[in-house]
Amino acid sequence: MPSEPFPPHVLDIEASGFGAGSYPIEIGLVTPDNRAWCSLVRPEPHWQRWDQSAAAVHHISREQLQLFGRPATEVASSLNEWLGGQTVYTDAWAHDYAWLHNLFEVAERTMRFKLDNLHRLLSEDEADRWHATKDKVASGMATQRHRASHDARLLQMTLVRVRQQATDPINATPL
Repeated sequence: MPSEPFPPHVLDIEASGFGAGSYPIEIGLVTPDNRAWCSLVRPEPHWQRWDQSAAAVHHISREQLQLFGRPATEVASSLNEWLGGQTVYTDAWAHDYAWLHNLFEVAERTMRFKLDNLHRLLSEDEADRWHATKDKVASGMATQRHRASHDARLLQMTLVRVRQQATDPINATPL
């Protein structure tokens, strides 16, 4: 069985809010070879829940989604093209799985990739350093925006840095 690539595929989803009735509004991913993909998702007619506090974080309006979002069928098909047969990791597995399920269900498509929890890739020591390392990586990134592809890249870069710290004692000093 071939080993999974490192760094792995990483996905992030921005949503209309949390909990029942929420839906994906933007999906972004980054691949092991550093390619990125992102798309706004046009809300389905029955997707009505809109949390203003979530909108204040990701700075995406419902009007922008209506104008620039792609239909769920296109987004689901693109995700399958980019990720088919792969395992993709996320740091918010429970939420992201529910939102992906919602997207694929309304698109009447089958998800052709596996979604897994990014934290399963971490040793206990790496998990202990995760948040401090993520903060340091984020502060060094050129842009500071809460959007799906940016967040996916931040997660992937944090995983790489945490692993480097584990293999290089000089970089393992407190951040």
